[in-house]
Amino acid sequence: MRTNLKVVDNSGAKRVMCIQALKGRKGARLGDTIVASVKEAQPGGKVKKGQVVYGVVVRAAMQKGRSDGSLVKFDDNAVVLVNKQGEPIGTRVFGPVPHELRKKKHVKILSLAQHIA
Repeated sequence: MRTNLKVVDNSGAKRVMCIQALKGRKGARLGDTIVASVKEAQPGGKVKKGQVVYGVVVRAAMQKGRSDGSLVKFDDNAVVLVNKQGEPIGTRVFGPVPHELRKKKHVKILSLAQHIA
């Protein structure tokens, strides 16, 4: 894996590196849960550098088709950090979040998001 992802919540991490995509797939898509290592963190945050965390991919540069025929793709790869139960660690989510997360049962992340794409 080794993909660097931007963290778009206020958990304290700025950048994480993907270790493994859960669900046994080769890569992670929108809404997938990953295991990641914190590479860059703010001082005084909830997570520290070097900590292994779980995250949900909320933005991916690779395009994904929607049921109406349109394609959704973002400029960057971004993740929201969650605990083992799937609840977000931070209390805010910055930037656009696709509504496909509703199908993947990540409604809590959608409710914290500022903009739903």
